[in-house]
Amino acid sequence: MLQSSGYGALGVDPEAPEGAHYRRVAFERAALMHDVADAVIASTSLHHVADPADVLDRIATTLVDGGRLVVIEWAWEDFDEVTAAWCFERLGLDDEAGWLHRRRDEWLASGQAWNGYVRAWAREERLHRGSTLLRLLDERFQREQLARGPYFFPDLAHGSDEDEQSAIEAGEIRATRIDYLGTTGQR
Repeated sequence: MLQSSGYGALGVDPEAPEGAHYRRVAFERAALMHDVADAVIASTSLHHVADPADVLDRIATTLVDGGRLVVIEWAWEDFDEVTAAWCFERLGLDDEAGWLHRRRDEWLASGQAWNGYVRAWAREERLHRGSTLLRLLDERFQREQLARGPYFFPDLAHGSDEDEQSAIEAGEIRATRIDYLGTTGQR
């Protein structure tokens, strides 16, 4: 989409599509040049990387002075039982199972309380907390914007981003998406 809008863009992801504008490699292993990018977008990836501090350092050195970092992330630690139940009520058929189906089914089979289950799952998956990512971002970038919002709606059969946002605003569930905009330069 960025290419078709006239921007020079490069996608870096181990599961990226084939093509000249993609690199099928983990960001941590990608050959990057210093001070070459005006912007970097990290979409729901930082909570999965082995060392987010290292990745953010690499991003900071890749950006030109005044370059922008756009981050869309997930605060798994805010995925409480009430929010999980709200999501599970809106899942589609089990034959269309996705990651939320797996969380529900594994939790129910575990016999654990939700908080214990989700913490153990996050530890096993080596997921980084959203609060940790925000701290690391603020240590390296000048924060321009921070917002919280809906995260689960793409994986729900019965619900939209508007439905999820309404439930967040009504205090029925927690906002787990993090939207962060930061810049390089003087910090």
